[in-house]
Amino acid sequence: MKAWEVIAPGALTTVQDRGREGWRHLGVSRAGALDPDAMELANRLLGNALDAAVLELTLQGPTLKLTQAARIAIVGAEVTATSNGRALPGQRPLTVPAGELKLGGLRGGIRAWLSVAGGFDLPMALGSRSTDLRGGFGGIEGRALRAGDLLPLGKSPRVETAVPQRAAWWIGADDHNSGIDLPLRFVSAEHPASTTLADRTWLVSPSSNRQGIRLQGQPLPNAPHHNVSEPVAVGCIQLPPDGQPIILLADAQTVGGYARLGYVIAADLPRLAQAGPGAALAFTAIGIGEARRINLQHRHRQARTALAIDQRLARDP
Repeated sequence: MKAWEVIAPGALTTVQDRGREGWRHLGVSRAGALDPDAMELANRLLGNALDAAVLELTLQGPTLKLTQAARIAIVGAEVTATSNGRALPGQRPLTVPAGELKLGGLRGGIRAWLSVAGGFDLPMALGSRSTDLRGGFGGIEGRALRAGDLLPLGKSPRVETAVPQRAAWWIGADDHNSGIDLPLRFVSAEHPASTTLADRTWLVSPSSNRQGIRLQGQPLPNAPHHNVSEPVAVGCIQLPPDGQPIILLADAQTVGGYARLGYVIAADLPRLAQAGPGAALAFTAIGIGEARRINLQHRHRQARTALAIDQRLARDP
């Protein structure tokens, strides 16, 4: 069995894929990569299945021991990455030799995704290899990586190299991986505080996690709420009694009783994956029709990028 050994786990490194669909009626979160677009891009750069399992890095990446050469890609925030001491760039296919693969601090964001040819071959749990930290299952025992863990690899053609090799081309960061300082567009609910949300600037609280981004700022007025739990989804902006909003992310619960201010549009959700503690966030309300138009444009850009990668890989496999 081909496997990588975890020498140092990083700040919070988890195995993720697209996540779990079809289980919310049983209270099971979606989990999965906080930026599914970046995860799919990392896989596409290697010709993997788009839902192949990857590693999601947060703040500081892991150090891994490779027993043989491998093809990899690193997508998302800029990572200080080296293979046996030689620097590695991101956003392109790489071939690295056996030895030490070190993924250090992240810049320009707090998360990145590491793919390997063939993916990480961990057991499926409810149709996904994703780590559900809140539920405590999936990935490796439902937790972040630890030193000594083994990461089994899926099947892929064998490669040989004594030094890192990089493609001569790369994919520039799309708008979903940049511009966290731009206002987040959301479809407003009928709550009276929804308008006030867009009038203020908020800071990301250090208590934020994969379950949700907690915001800090001047509290919003919050009238007494009926507190009946109702279904919620990723992107929901909740308003707790303290008036400090919460934006639900991939590991969020499936129901909630807090008041709702609206939903961040799908095209802007990937940007939240890069919002670290202290980051300033602003909001602007749009209509559902505008949200659909923006989402269509976003998908068109993704399709063009996918076509360009596939054509390049066909010419230079």
